[in-house]
Amino acid sequence: MKENKLRRLLREGKPTLGTHVLSPWPGLIEVIGRTGMFDYIEFLGEYASWSFEGLDNIVRAAELHGTSIMFKVEEQNRGQIATRAVDAGCEALLFADCRSVKEVEECIALVRPETPQDHGVHGCGLRRGVCHDLTISSSDEWLQAMRDIVIAIQIEKKGAIENLEAILKVPGVDIVQFGCGDYSITVGKQRNEVKDEEKRMIETALKMGVLPRAEVFKSEDALPYLKLGVRHFCDGFDMDIVKQYCLIHVAEMRKLLKI
Repeated sequence: MKENKLRRLLREGKPTLGTHVLSPWPGLIEVIGRTGMFDYIEFLGEYASWSFEGLDNIVRAAELHGTSIMFKVEEQNRGQIATRAVDAGCEALLFADCRSVKEVEECIALVRPETPQDHGVHGCGLRRGVCHDLTISSSDEWLQAMRDIVIAIQIEKKGAIENLEAILKVPGVDIVQFGCGDYSITVGKQRNEVKDEEKRMIETALKMGVLPRAEVFKSEDALPYLKLGVRHFCDGFDMDIVKQYCLIHVAEMRKLLKI
């Protein structure tokens, strides 16, 4: 079994930096991986169009350059998606749309092995993560790999904020991230009106020993979070980069061409 790079960085107490990707093209994963700029790539499975076969190739491409893949798991059909992502070789999962302690516990159980001590429901599978070898999937190394999967929880529902302290106490929660878009919808506010709740989430997580992560789209956006004590970030995503290129650089070309 391969080393979980992201888990190692967390154990060593080091900051981490990732980026978001919507495109399922493995070539893009290789381009990003070759830069050596990111510790992991978060594949936005909640929003992207992807296949199980394609996910295998995404993880292969990341492994070529020593980059971890975090997979964002949507609310519906969590069980199949989380299991297949881990068995493809993803080293971290971000679970969206949790509202309660019970939901968070169920998400973690999907990843942890089904042993008497781990209380998980993940069994051995003849898939890519174990090189399609059943002797590996029942080994001590595989059991430890399942325990090492990094679990992140998106705090983005009214219920999650109401149950924040209890969720942060759930064993196995490594990272939490505030989701201002969904949260603002659940409380009937605009995105810019819920910053206080994000600040409270970050402060509470740090106080309780859980790592907060923030999403940013340019480096200066990280400064307020750094002041709060955040050391884990996911910076930008591919579709926005393409959009900004068109709006800025291509717009300049159109001016030059007078079109």
